[in-house]
Amino acid sequence: MAFVPWILVKAWILPLPNTVQEQVNEAISHGFDGMIVYVDEAGKPPAFYTGGWKNRENKIPADPKSLFKIGSITKLYVAVATTKLVKANRLSLDKTLVDYFPELRKRIENADKITLRQMLQHRSGIPNFTNNPAFWLDPEDKKKESLEYALDLPASFEPNDGYEYSNTNYLLISKLIDKVVGYSHKQYIKKEILIPLKLNNTFGSLNEVSLDDVMSGYYADVKEDMKTNYSGLMIATAEDVGKFLRALNDGSVFNEGEKEIYSSVYEYEHGGLLPGYQCLAEYHKDMDMVIVQFINTSNFEGYDWNLSEIIINRIVKILRNKKNS
Repeated sequence: MAFVPWILVKAWILPLPNTVQEQVNEAISHGFDGMIVYVDEAGKPPAFYTGGWKNRENKIPADPKSLFKIGSITKLYVAVATTKLVKANRLSLDKTLVDYFPELRKRIENADKITLRQMLQHRSGIPNFTNNPAFWLDPEDKKKESLEYALDLPASFEPNDGYEYSNTNYLLISKLIDKVVGYSHKQYIKKEILIPLKLNNTFGSLNEVSLDDVMSGYYADVKEDMKTNYSGLMIATAEDVGKFLRALNDGSVFNEGEKEIYSSVYEYEHGGLLPGYQCLAEYHKDMDMVIVQFINTSNFEGYDWNLSEIIINRIVKILRNKKNS
């Protein structure tokens, strides 16, 4: 029988609270520093729930309007941007990595066979640069360009012969968008996604906002606030992520013919994990409901991610019970 840590067993077997707020309070009791939950049920005003701290040193309570590092939820935005360029015939799902980046022919195995479609679907076999321990050990101000951590390594598998989640795929796709449009993919996302959807609280990096508006992040036993680490990553409020996820699932983020392309290459919900930050953004079709969960505590070697999944699953049950009662 597989070993299951007691903290996960406890979180799983505790009686289900009656309200989302009670579940958030319970989650904080498991050791998380702070938490934000956003719920958007179709036909109703959105609901916000918070617990714990936005900043524990200064005892600032969690604020539902705080900006938060959304990590790999960013991949949804990148996939939508790619879809728009494919529909406009500026990119092709079936062209290879070498077609777009000839200089990578000898640096990434199978670069002449890996297609854009396979990179979007994590079926390329390109190693994940964040799996390289050196990526996390290097001080950020002296860090090599992220792609360097994935070059000259053996492929995980032949293109399309397997699945392996790899951040390198989306790093390369982001660079490809930069190359094709002639400016930053973040600006392209802003122009094609954020502005049309009026997502005024979504940004490409910390440099665009006041640090006071960003929720602090805490990693395991590290005392320091992780807020300023990995400063070039996308940040947003829970509400903006929820609005985007709603638009993704109801199709309003797409122009004609784009949703069919997107549906063939990527998913409609996502999570994100960084030192000090973890988040989940889900759409539940049976309830026509978007749920976004932000937690500003993480531990790559612990059980924080598993615990966050248990918590959001319990929140879903509470909301489903309420809807069906």
